[in-house]
Amino acid sequence: MQIQWFPGHMHKARKEVKETLSRVDLVIEILDARIPYSSDNPMISTLRGAKPFIKVLNKCDLADPGLTRQWQDYLEREKGVRTLAVSSTQPERVRQITELCRKLIPGKGEGLNAIHAMIVGIPNVGKSTIINLLTGRVIAKTGNEPAITKGQQKINLRNGIMLIDTPGMLWPNIENSHSGYRLAATGAIKDTAIDHADVAFHTAEYLLAAYPGLLRERYRLDATPAGEYELLEAFGRKRGCLRAGGHLDLDKAAKILLS
Repeated sequence: MQIQWFPGHMHKARKEVKETLSRVDLVIEILDARIPYSSDNPMISTLRGAKPFIKVLNKCDLADPGLTRQWQDYLEREKGVRTLAVSSTQPERVRQITELCRKLIPGKGEGLNAIHAMIVGIPNVGKSTIINLLTGRVIAKTGNEPAITKGQQKINLRNGIMLIDTPGMLWPNIENSHSGYRLAATGAIKDTAIDHADVAFHTAEYLLAAYPGLLRERYRLDATPAGEYELLEAFGRKRGCLRAGGHLDLDKAAKILLS
């Protein structure tokens, strides 16, 4: 699947990030813990240079905990990179981000000598929710759709840390086809830019291979379906995803799987 969704504001945001990076002390990148590789913007790693880098694996409550730990170990092999696995359901874990900022930038964060941290992430990764938890109030607009934040803004956490928030950014050429599907499946790409059935088939193929037991439990199936279409048909009929003549409404079943 070729991603053809790169709104104008993302191009503008990329230029602004490049200009602002020279004035920040460290970078915080929010990743989706379900797809750490696919949600890691290669442009950010290239631009950050030697600045300390915190990679936050958000939505860890929706991810495989064993794989999340493996990804943290892998990511921290890179010099200057630290990781945290967090979830909006556990605000105290999110607040550990500020503690880690202080450890990485010792000697700053007191009085007027604030730590300046740029926070970045792909669309719909939960960046705005994390910002609101860090501030203890609603600062950034949130929603279950990508590309809500349109421009940079400075946010004073009032604890010696100044956040520079940036719009959710993809990169123009997503060459890895698996990454394109996974970004689409987890909501990083606008619904109007994807074929739901195509994405659902790819997602179903992966889940059937990796987590067949969880699929049977989730959709109350007596046996593991033989393939992707059989999975969509098995729960689609239970959910009433039918067209005239009793035929499966594939698009409707696909949207249920993805949501």
